[in-house]
Amino acid sequence: MESKRVPAPNEERLKPPATHSIFRSTIDNVKHDMVSLQEQMLKAGLVNKDKAKKVKKDKQKQTKSERKSKEKPVDEIRVAVEQEKTKRMERDRELNRQKQKEAQVRATESQIRQLIEMNKVDRSGSDISYGFIHGKKVKHIYVTAQLRDQLGFGNLAIAMLPGSQESYQLVPAGVARKINQRDEGFVIQLNEKSESESETDEDDPYADFLVPDDLMW
Repeated sequence: MESKRVPAPNEERLKPPATHSIFRSTIDNVKHDMVSLQEQMLKAGLVNKDKAKKVKKDKQKQTKSERKSKEKPVDEIRVAVEQEKTKRMERDRELNRQKQKEAQVRATESQIRQLIEMNKVDRSGSDISYGFIHGKKVKHIYVTAQLRDQLGFGNLAIAMLPGSQESYQLVPAGVARKINQRDEGFVIQLNEKSESESETDEDDPYADFLVPDDLMW
C-alpha cells in the first residue's frame, strides 16, 4: 500500500497563485507582440528607424507637455494671487497718501484761521461798502474811510476764513503774506507795493506790525 505525501504546513502558501502566473504571462505576450509588430512594420517598410525615433521623440515631448499643462493652472493661480496682493498694497498706499494729504490740508487751514482770528482789524463804525472781486463775483465788506485808504495803499488785505465763502476779514499786509506762504487761496485782495513805495510810505499804521511765528494749532 502506497503512502501519500503530506505537504508541509507552509508549502501551499509558497506556491505562486495561478492568477499571478497568468498575469505575468499576459504582460510578456503583450511586450512580445509590440516588439513583433514594430519589427514587422520595419520589415514591411511602413516605418523606418528614423521615423521610429521621431515618433518616440514626439511621444516624449507630448508627455512633457502634458506634465507642464498640469502644472500651469497652479502657476496661474500663484500669479493671480501675487497680482491681487500687489494691487491691494498699492490701494493701501494710495489711501494712506490721501489721508496724509487731507490731514495736511486741515492743519494748513487751522494755521490760516488762527492767523486771521488773531490779527483781524477792528471794523467798528464801518459804514462804507467796499467792493472787491472774489472769483468771478463782486463781493462787499463794510469799512471806514481810513480802512478803505489803507486797503488802497496795500497796507491792509482782505482774507477769507477757511470753511466759509462769505466770512471776510481785514488783516495787515504782513499777515496776508504769511497766509500766502501756506495757501494763496485765502488772501482775496492785497495791493502789493513797489520797493520805492514801501521805503517812503510813512503813513502806514501797520508798518511796525509784527507777525507772530509761534502759532499754536
